[in-house]
Amino acid sequence: MTQRVYVLAQFQPKAGKEQALFDTLKALEPDSYREQGCIQYTVTRQIAHESATSNKHTIVFNEIWATAADWAAHGRRQQIQQFFDNEVSNPNGLVADVIVTAYSDEGVNYDAPVY
Repeated sequence: MTQRVYVLAQFQPKAGKEQALFDTLKALEPDSYREQGCIQYTVTRQIAHESATSNKHTIVFNEIWATAADWAAHGRRQQIQQFFDNEVSNPNGLVADVIVTAYSDEGVNYDAPVY
């Protein structure tokens, strides 16, 4: 088990704004990869596939951070704050909705004593 944090940041673009949102998010990748603890930071686009369902959150960042503290520091970066201010909170932004979820690879009570 690790202290890694696995993050899915799912974005629903406003109508007609999918390419602009994808390009804006893609521009965040290079600097994020230089951050302490960034293992993976890849923006992806939903595709049609027979084994998958579709949803309105068609653009997803797949992130892996070494620790929760590293991920928290990422969220405090000016570039990330500006993205959320300009594209999510702003009524004129590119994002209709966002869902950010974090996961661990540690099982529940994985280190509990065995009796």
